[in-house]
Amino acid sequence: MSTLTTPPAEPAARRPRPAARAGRWAAAPRPVWEEEPGRAGRAGKGIVLAGACLAVVFPLWIVVVTSLSGKRTIQEAGGLVLIPRGITFIAYQELLSGGQVTRAALISVAVTLVGTAFSMTVSVLGAYGLSRSGSFGHRWTLMLLLATMFFGAGLIPTYLLVQTLGLTDTYLALILPSAVSIFNILVLRGFFMGISPELTDSARIDGAGDLRILWTIVLPLSRAVIAVITLFYAVGYWSAWFNASLYLSDQDMMPLQNVMIQLVQKQEPPVGLAQAIRAGELSQLALQMAVMVMALLPVAVLSPFVQKHFKKGMLTGAVKG
Repeated sequence: MSTLTTPPAEPAARRPRPAARAGRWAAAPRPVWEEEPGRAGRAGKGIVLAGACLAVVFPLWIVVVTSLSGKRTIQEAGGLVLIPRGITFIAYQELLSGGQVTRAALISVAVTLVGTAFSMTVSVLGAYGLSRSGSFGHRWTLMLLLATMFFGAGLIPTYLLVQTLGLTDTYLALILPSAVSIFNILVLRGFFMGISPELTDSARIDGAGDLRILWTIVLPLSRAVIAVITLFYAVGYWSAWFNASLYLSDQDMMPLQNVMIQLVQKQEPPVGLAQAIRAGELSQLALQMAVMVMALLPVAVLSPFVQKHFKKGMLTGAVKG
């Protein structure tokens, strides 16, 4: 009868040590995208980034230089000017001399300021209410807002609604139809839900109401996302042209973007500048480029101040809740 015998224990010297096993795993090759790039990789990245920057800056350079060139310089260049010669501000002087472009720029500034303030007020209040899980009709209101992101009434019903409310040929038609973005509300809601509930609960125990909690606790902690959403609304109002072309028939009420379309696409000079163009004092191409610069300047100036908040504001608001 055979007996089962256990093999002798392996000597301790032959057993793999944890340190040696860990070192073996640490020495495993990493994925290619995690490796430190070499000289060729860094040079390639630099070339790609330089090409991307050049592709953005080069058209802007041509637009700005052409807007600052005289009629003779533009004629010698055969159109768009690449190398500045004889810088002049006559196009900007004519645009800002009090004619249609000046009035349109003031209208765009007023609509942007008022519309952004109204949109941010509604969006912040709506997002804060939806971020409180115990608020009245919380779930059904959220579902209704989400449904509007997938299903819309369409252009004709929207126009009939604006017409029925008597908003045609009024500046409210430039604000109310596009006053609220559901996406922006959801981003704000996600950010508000990420704020520690202990802060709001302690303030509520001290007797603070919802509006005071929102003003003194939630908004100061949400500067990043507030700055990002404010920029989104401001750029949207400043760049909007469709509502004006749809709901306004008075040319004196048109914002700057519609005047730019009239000047660039339709080749129709604004009121008060046609005589200067016919007299040879002003180039129409320089005038078109100057209007483009005026339309791009506010966005180009404000964007760097809000750029540092983009990562924190958008990513945090997108992954919470």
